Amino acid sequence: MAQRLATEYVNATMQMPDVQMDQFLKCTSAFRVSCRVKVLDAGEHEIVLEDESGEEVYLSFERRNGLYICELSCRLAAPRLTNAVHKLFAVYKGSGTVNRVYHGFVMSYEYLNGIVQRITQVAGNDSIVIYEYKNTAGELQRMFNSTEAEQEIERIHRHINELLDARIIAGSDRSRVMQIDEQLRSYNQRLFVLEA
Repeated sequence: MAQRLATEYVNATMQMPDVQMDQFLKCTSAFRVSCRVKVLDAGEHEIVLEDESGEEVYLSFERRNGLYICELSCRLAAPRLTNAVHKLFAVYKGSGTVNRVYHGFVMSYEYLNGIVQRITQVAGNDSIVIYEYKNTAGELQRMFNSTEAEQEIERIHRHINELLDARIIAGSDRSRVMQIDEQLRSYNQRLFVLEA
C-alpha cells in the first residue's frame, strides 16, 4: 500500500455557528494535538493546532453573518495533525479540495458540505475519476416531479391530430398518405415508450 507523503487543503472552507465553535474547541483536545486559541477584536478566532513533531496549522475563523468561517489552504505531513484536521473538516462540513499526495500520484478529493463529491487520481498529466457522488434519491424525486413526459405526450397527440387531418385532406395522393403514415408510426412508437 502506498504511503501518504502529505495532505493538502486547497481553497477549503469550514463554517459553523457560535454554538458549534465551542464544540469545535472542545473537540480538538480529543485528537492528541495541542491547541492554542487567540480571540481577536471582532470576535474572530485564530486557532493553532500543533503536533508533537512541531508541525502546526493555523485556522483563522472570521465572523460573518453569525457564522465562523475558516478558509484553509495548507500542506500537512504529520499523521496525527493530518488526522485531526481531516476529522474536523468532515464533522464541520468542510467544502473544497483535499489532495492526498503519494509518491508518483495524487488522490484529489472534492468535498461539498462534508460529503465527498468526486475522487480523482492524478499522475503527471493523466487523471482518472475514481468516484463521483450521485444523489440517486434526489434524482429519482426530480424525475417523479418532472412533467416533461406528460408535456411531450400532449405535443405528440397534437401532431397526430394534425397528421390525421392532413391524411384526410391528402385523399388519394398515395405518396403523401405513405409519408403521413410513416410519421404516425414514429409518433406511435414514441408514445408507447413514454407511456410505459
